[in-house]
Amino acid sequence: MKIAVFASGSGSNFGAIVQALKTGQLKGVEISLLVCDRPDAYVIKRAEQEGIPVFSFQSKEYAGKAAYEQAILRHLREREVELIVLAGYMRLIGEALLAEYEGKMINLHPSLLPAFPGKDAIEQAFDYGVKITGVTVHYVDAGMDTGPIIEQRTVVVEAEDTLDTLAQKIHQQEHQLLPEVIEKVAAGKVEMVGRKVKMR
Repeated sequence: MKIAVFASGSGSNFGAIVQALKTGQLKGVEISLLVCDRPDAYVIKRAEQEGIPVFSFQSKEYAGKAAYEQAILRHLREREVELIVLAGYMRLIGEALLAEYEGKMINLHPSLLPAFPGKDAIEQAFDYGVKITGVTVHYVDAGMDTGPIIEQRTVVVEAEDTLDTLAQKIHQQEHQLLPEVIEKVAAGKVEMVGRKVKMR
């Protein structure tokens, strides 16, 4: 399955996908494209080092969301992308991408949704004082982290945890869970029935 990874920052989850492919933990998948909305983001260097094609853009150079999403779609079609993986992509997906990829787009979020959606989820959970938080991979819909949940992993918040140590534990789970879910989706093991997601 040809996938495109969308990212906005350093790309540690992109790196985890690449590593899982190299070690054979993730099979049946090829990263055909990286899409990045920040031309200075480190994830672009990661992709270039691996010889993975990159489409980077700045939203301000387009008339609006529909315009830059149409530009993204042209690159996705050119690369025959079958699945979009949002891995630290900090923009809400609009109608243009959803129309073509709804049910074929997944997102990684650093909390146990529906708790703590949106930005700074790890900090939100830490400040709230929860004892258990975690990681969610879900299908993307028009809302903010509201799509059907595919899989979740829990992370215990210890009394001695700081925001930094909690973030490290969350990222560790992210790097394990995301490649696992991608492989299941690529293998046709994931079925969405309404809001419920079942594993075949």
